[in-house]
Amino acid sequence: MATPLRNRVVLIVAIVVALLVLAALGTLYALQREAKAYVERALAPVGTAGSVNVAFTLSSVELTDVRLKPPPNWPTADTLRAARITITPDLRALVSHRVHIRDITVSDFTMTVLRRESGSILILPNLREEMAHSDTPTNGAQGGSGLPQQKIIDHISFENGTFDFYDRSVTNPPWRVTVNRAQASVDNIQLPALTEPTRVSIVGNVVGPEHTGRLTFDGWMQIANKDSQLRTTLRGVDVRTIDPYLLKKAGAKANVTGGTLDLDLTSTVRGYHLHAPGVVTLHNLQLSESGDAVDTFLSIPTRAAVAALKAHKGEITLHFVLDGNLRDPKFKLNENMMTELRAGFAQALGVSAQGVAKGAGQTAKGIADALRSLLQPVPAPASK
Repeated sequence: MATPLRNRVVLIVAIVVALLVLAALGTLYALQREAKAYVERALAPVGTAGSVNVAFTLSSVELTDVRLKPPPNWPTADTLRAARITITPDLRALVSHRVHIRDITVSDFTMTVLRRESGSILILPNLREEMAHSDTPTNGAQGGSGLPQQKIIDHISFENGTFDFYDRSVTNPPWRVTVNRAQASVDNIQLPALTEPTRVSIVGNVVGPEHTGRLTFDGWMQIANKDSQLRTTLRGVDVRTIDPYLLKKAGAKANVTGGTLDLDLTSTVRGYHLHAPGVVTLHNLQLSESGDAVDTFLSIPTRAAVAALKAHKGEITLHFVLDGNLRDPKFKLNENMMTELRAGFAQALGVSAQGVAKGAGQTAKGIADALRSLLQPVPAPASK
């Protein structure tokens, strides 16, 4: 009699375990579908994805063929295209209703960055507006999306992609500089406070007509108070890639026929005070002589610049320092840089690389400003 009873007990236990497993699987399936629907709803206002795949264990979310919509008057059809975006959440945080993303990986991407006529830089502007909207409190500590306002992202990486920089502050249509084979990372993003240092790193190839140079940009920024320490390095960049930053003249452009440049720039901001020492070196810079006496190369008569280059065998090096209070309306970064470099190159017999440093300096500051702009919430409109 004991054996049949034992068998019945084992059978009942097995049935109970099977029911529990089925219930758990059903719950996971329901959560998987709910997570997929949430991602699709969140993406709809700003872009599209070919597919949204949520791992059955909820350990990751993968979006393929992602396109983010541009605002009006954007120079390209998308602000971001990516073959794949993979998001790895912290499951324990989800259980406790916290938003903690361990990793976001953007693969095989093209991102467009725009500098407006005013000099301000836009990165993923529609995404930023949607983030601000979702963070608008509607109930206690939660945002308009029903999620907690506090969101932590440990790491964002961009792999095997292209950054296209369009600059309307120098030409219209905007001047384009392409950085391909790019890798980038952003670490330690804590929204909405942004009081902890966020690390940023970008490396890639700067594509030119004859030469392909190398860009590295890295450092940290404390977005809430705008303190930062950033380093920009350019090596072997084709001078013609940055023509608008190099050339100043009455009428048509002076003709740059060849050359490369190197740059090292370290910028530090503490309490809104900028200190940025740098070095620019132009290698084998070649200008064609102009028949127009008023034509200039960086405010220096082109003929004098050509003669000076011959005397220097095409190579010029300048050490410079940018220093000033970013809150002082009298301190204008571009003008300060031009004044500093014009004086230095006047001593180098009239050949100036001020535009090189200007362009790179603006880019370093601009990337930092754009990341601050992207991550800082837009103030919610006052309630009526």
